[in-house]
Amino acid sequence: MPAPLRRTTLSEGECMFAEQVARAIEVAHPSKLVEISTTLWRAYAAALVTEDEASALSDAIEARRVCTRVQRSAQISTDLKFRIDPKNSPTLPARARSGSRPRTDASMARRRSWAAAGRLPPAIAARFTLAEQAVLAVVAFQVVKHGACTLTIGAIAALAGVSATSVRNAIREAKAQGLVSVEERKRTAWMNYPNVVRIVSADWASWLRLHGCRLARPTNTQDLRKQALRDAEGANPVSRGRNPRACADRERARKSYAPRS
Repeated sequence: MPAPLRRTTLSEGECMFAEQVARAIEVAHPSKLVEISTTLWRAYAAALVTEDEASALSDAIEARRVCTRVQRSAQISTDLKFRIDPKNSPTLPARARSGSRPRTDASMARRRSWAAAGRLPPAIAARFTLAEQAVLAVVAFQVVKHGACTLTIGAIAALAGVSATSVRNAIREAKAQGLVSVEERKRTAWMNYPNVVRIVSADWASWLRLHGCRLARPTNTQDLRKQALRDAEGANPVSRGRNPRACADRERARKSYAPRS
């Protein structure tokens, strides 16, 4: 018995179904193309579309997949190119960063006040965000006053009105650009003393001296401690071998045994 022949013509409703499938292929997400292909061949098995319609729609699905893969490959190549050399990007900046959001109005006021204090040269300040400028201004103030900044991250964040993350980012970026040096002071395996941050940039130091901020020299606390001990020993007669009570007893004994005139 010969196999039944498939219909080569469709009714009006079946033509509308083919048009709906074609529109779905054009607008569907690439991940939905597999479902559309399955629906298409089920409809072909149910004689809802002709062989020519099914073949044309299948070619459209494959063309959409190829187009999607080409676009994705081009996007990956562009991202890799800009990641390797950001200067070639016409739209993306070399260092796209956004400052942290202040929690209160007082924090924002402190941040703006430190950033506008003029403790950073304009060429250096242009490389950092407003929050990072405030952090580096606090560091510069401590360096001018004490010769180095030994404040904790939380203390710098509280003074500058920024978050602890902004403090870490600012110091890390300044160190990477050769503006400051960071000395880590290990205390134990689980605890460290605050880092010592010093300004090593000649331009930054010249800017501070030009604006009347003379850099202080670090105080030698060891010599001061030795001098304080020497002063204490000199003021204490016991340490020099003169006991006040023994001296008083000797003086009374001398007077009692002294010859009377």
